[in-house]
Amino acid sequence: MRLSLRARGTISGVQPRLLGLDFGGRRIGVAVSDELGLTAQPVLTLVRKNAKQDLKSIGRLLRKYTCSAIVLGHPLYMSGDVSPQAVKTQAFGDSLREAFSLPVHLWDERLTSAEAHRHLEASGRPPSGHREVVDQVAAVLILQSFLDAHRSAPASYNER
Repeated sequence: MRLSLRARGTISGVQPRLLGLDFGGRRIGVAVSDELGLTAQPVLTLVRKNAKQDLKSIGRLLRKYTCSAIVLGHPLYMSGDVSPQAVKTQAFGDSLREAFSLPVHLWDERLTSAEAHRHLEASGRPPSGHREVVDQVAAVLILQSFLDAHRSAPASYNER
């Protein structure tokens, strides 16, 4: 399955947008960068169906937000070793690269879910309301961390 996407380049200070993903067994949290490449915004949580449908949904989001690259949370163990979920995430990243011919950046996501829960608690949201948005918040944290780390070199977003 190969979907065609045309990435937008930098035009008068506008950076190509990035799609941030928090990939899980049942859900995928989605965030997108603003057009200046400064902040990550929550978009939605995809409930996973199957690989084909998941890629189709992500393709629609990539087109809607004219994204030129994907930042995919990489769930390593605290020791830095590769976890079983990290292996699945790497395979998903390979599928994204193949389907969309875009750079996919694996980005360390250790502790983002715990941090997402802390943010939701601090906002006053009851724990029972975390489930529907925690993956989006985690995707925002992953993408924001990537943006902050690459602030001085946004052109590197498009490198594979």
